[in-house]
Amino acid sequence: MQKLVALGRFRAPSHGEANDYVEHLAVPDMSVGTYSIPAGGYDDQTPHTEDEIYVVTQGRARIVTPDSTETVAAGDVIFVPAGEPHRFEDITEDLALIVVFAPAYRSRS
Repeated sequence: MQKLVALGRFRAPSHGEANDYVEHLAVPDMSVGTYSIPAGGYDDQTPHTEDEIYVVTQGRARIVTPDSTETVAAGDVIFVPAGEPHRFEDITEDLALIVVFAPAYRSRS
């Protein structure tokens, strides 16, 4: 049986008037958080220095990168490499995402 080495606490993302990123667990090689953007909201994030995976758990939007634009909805999994500019646009339903960074968020800054 594997030994538990880190424990985080999940808090559901809030859906209000502002974007909400909450980190739930961080170890040197990865971190896990949630990110929510209300319908009609604006995603002002800048490129990250870590690889990133989003799991869309709720909502509908488009993810825009320099090379593509894709509609995303609950159940979609998105990979964004380190340094890639990206943002969510046309958020038509409250968007809730699980976010995994590798290595941990801001560990390379």
